[in-house]
Amino acid sequence: MILKIPLQIVIMDGDGCHIFIHGRLNSKEANLLVDTGASKTIFDLKRIEKFVGKKKKSFEIFGSNSTGLGTTSLESHFTIVDEFCISDLIFKDYQAILLDMKHVNRSYKMLGLPPIDGVFGSDMLYHYKAVIDYDQEIMKLKI
Repeated sequence: MILKIPLQIVIMDGDGCHIFIHGRLNSKEANLLVDTGASKTIFDLKRIEKFVGKKKKSFEIFGSNSTGLGTTSLESHFTIVDEFCISDLIFKDYQAILLDMKHVNRSYKMLGLPPIDGVFGSDMLYHYKAVIDYDQEIMKLKI
């Protein structure tokens, strides 16, 4: 079955673009950046509380540091999200990797863009054989 996810494509300085999708974490809308260069799907350490509540405010440190997102090394954390959805693709008890993405959201704010709650990375893109159709502004996933 092919799942078609609507994309929001934002042209940056006329020669590049950023791609966004909407997901849900525990039934609350989440704004996610689609990033083919990100090895993992991750969520923002500071913004995750609105999805998991204050009961999980203390997040466990993940076993290794991460690189990327404009920095050389970031301390990773994780938490369990009861439900993570992208359209009809639903994950229960999803182990979410958390990174502090304040520098990304600060840049988006300066550009007049809404903050992102996370990054939909190549772990999911590869697993579901994603195809990004820029003309139709959809992403196709094989589920």
